[in-house]
Amino acid sequence: MNPSDSTPAYLPPDDPLRRTLHNEVHARPQARIRMPALVLYVAVLNAQVGREQECAHLRLLPGQQGLEPEQMQGNFLRLRLDGYTLKWERHSEFTRYSLVQPLPAAALQGIGDAELLAALMLPQGWLRGIPGHTLAAIQLVLLHGDLREPEACVAQAQAWFGEQPLVASFMGNNAHSLALTDFMLRPSGFERMLVIAPEATSQTRAGRVSQRLLELETYRLLALRGLPVAKELSPMLAQAEGELADITSRLENKSADDQDLLDTLVSLSARVERATATHMYRFSATRAYQALVSERIAELRESAIPGIQTMGEFMQRRMSPAMATVAATAQRLGSLSERVARASALLRTRVDIAAEVQNQQLLAKLTRGQELQLHLQTTVEGLSIAAISYYVVSLLLYAGKGLKAAGVPLNPEMAVGALIPLVLWAVWRAGRRIHKSVMQAPLQ
Repeated sequence: MNPSDSTPAYLPPDDPLRRTLHNEVHARPQARIRMPALVLYVAVLNAQVGREQECAHLRLLPGQQGLEPEQMQGNFLRLRLDGYTLKWERHSEFTRYSLVQPLPAAALQGIGDAELLAALMLPQGWLRGIPGHTLAAIQLVLLHGDLREPEACVAQAQAWFGEQPLVASFMGNNAHSLALTDFMLRPSGFERMLVIAPEATSQTRAGRVSQRLLELETYRLLALRGLPVAKELSPMLAQAEGELADITSRLENKSADDQDLLDTLVSLSARVERATATHMYRFSATRAYQALVSERIAELRESAIPGIQTMGEFMQRRMSPAMATVAATAQRLGSLSERVARASALLRTRVDIAAEVQNQQLLAKLTRGQELQLHLQTTVEGLSIAAISYYVVSLLLYAGKGLKAAGVPLNPEMAVGALIPLVLWAVWRAGRRIHKSVMQAPLQ
């Protein structure tokens, strides 16, 4: 029975991600390296490179023709080949390949990269065919030595590195190993590192030391990828800040049309937001990788060799200005975006106030027009009363004349003249009633 099938008998149902999250700590097991050994490490940026391409390249190794992409879904694969081990690891931005093989006999006798690379157990041209773009390439040698004589160890390492100044430090609280490097790129594109440890060093400790050193250099280079972006953005930021200052000045002095200001501000805001969307991920990644570099340096627990700079000191002196530049540029970009937003709010407020003033003026004009219309209507109503009264009086006059012609003793002119005030009042009263009924009618 599958152990997972029995889980519901004792526990509530598993969260869908429980086993994935639990097994994450076992996803990349520690390497075990038998010293003396040569570790050849290549990290490549894997943008637009899929697992299928990497799987196809791994199939070129002897005996790996049956390798399937499904075997690489865990982002980690260790291939045990004849005489050497190759480890494949895929991360969000990069993929790394680590070859571990016995150390060639002449490795520390000052041989060049060409002779050393010729001694690799990989197929011819396999390294060059790795899909992606090279981020880091390191030749790491691990060998036994007596750490009680650090001067002799440094002299032994000088043959491996040449005449370049070395960076070195003891690692661990009890100085269990000595790491040396010069952080220099050779014509072959590789850096070199050397670890010297006593005979009693275990394979797991050798694996941990190599992993920390290789990760330290990889994360250092990834952190520094934000520096060219920061330098590229600096002229644009300076220009944008100048334009924003000019816009703010014009806002303050009311020396420009609102539409012109709005067009300029929209264009500036679009540029700033495009830069933010394009580069903010790189700046965030730089902060994350810088934190990883600091963690790896702390994990080394270095102690110095008199007269030689430690790796942590070297990293701090070289990386601090670059990281400060990246952090300042990221903060500058974020601050510029906020200031553009505030300037937009100021302009929007000014436009709103101007619109309110225009609305008030329009309302005043409408009120004045309604008053004039009311006066005109009153005048028309007065004239209407006179006209209606005239027609009523005329009808009464004709009626009186008709009665007189019929023999009724009546003076039509005098009778109608006497009725004129009554007619006027009756017409006025009827008009008032109509006006009142219209005003009191409910709106539909």
